[in-house]
Amino acid sequence: MRLARLLLGAVLALAAPLAGCTGADEPTRLSGVVTVATGNQGGVYAEYGAGYAGLVERLPDVSGRALHTGGSVENLDLVDQGKAQVAFALADSAADAVAGRPPFSGRSPVVALAALYDNYVQLVVRADSPVHSVKELRGARVSVGSEGSGTTLTAERILEVAGLSGDEDVTTQRLDVRESTRALAEGRIDAFFWSGGLPTAAITELRRSTPVRLVDLAEVVPPLTRAYGELYTQTTVPAVVYGAQSAVTTVSVPNFLVVRRDMPDAQAYWLTRLLFEGQPQLIRAHPEARRLDRRTAIASHPLDLHPGAARWYRQSHP
Repeated sequence: MRLARLLLGAVLALAAPLAGCTGADEPTRLSGVVTVATGNQGGVYAEYGAGYAGLVERLPDVSGRALHTGGSVENLDLVDQGKAQVAFALADSAADAVAGRPPFSGRSPVVALAALYDNYVQLVVRADSPVHSVKELRGARVSVGSEGSGTTLTAERILEVAGLSGDEDVTTQRLDVRESTRALAEGRIDAFFWSGGLPTAAITELRRSTPVRLVDLAEVVPPLTRAYGELYTQTTVPAVVYGAQSAVTTVSVPNFLVVRRDMPDAQAYWLTRLLFEGQPQLIRAHPEARRLDRRTAIASHPLDLHPGAARWYRQSHP
């Protein structure tokens, strides 16, 4: 979210590269390749991240690159290792990263530029499936998301609070969202978990060939919150999103745009400014960008807000 001067109108039109100063003539100090770690192809991170990398690409002397990854866990590792400068990450994965809890090997020095939107946990089954609750997954073949994904972390916690062991009670597979949709359509799995924004393109595409539905997750919200805290909240997937007959209760988790704590303030400032001034282009990349709001973007718990990002929020406050 953040080297010469440019008018805001030029940024919004993407007719010229973004440039400017922070008050005096402070440059962005961004140069070379800025890698944005996103997520699975067919997922919201990939589309949103491609849009953001496209904005970065229009800065002078900067090449923006969107990197497809397994998801939040891998993204946080990439930022920690300096292999990506910016990344998308779920709050529950980020909380484990900064605390140094598994699957992370040590405390990660990541901070937030912004809270973006909430992910919706989507448990997808065929329309004629006998599964109507998480507990009814016993004995089923279930994709819990790709290796390195936040989906896997959340899905395993949901199975746990439902009293199911990922190895003993269900046969789990680690498939990304596109692989999961193909496997469900071909009858190779019985269900899959996906944590993403609405709508998720891969699920929308699946519906065109295979009747599917979402499983209600209301029963797992209280035990999930008791066990892991209030990063998890109850929410609803509206019926209109996937053409269902009724809305479905599910679990939501916040998403952040993250960087290393030691990123120079000027870089974090401009990456944050770029995020908001380029919002019209991000909305075209994925409609979840409509949820980007400077009033709520600072709600970065459990991560600290980068000081450079915090400065942009203070200066942009009406």
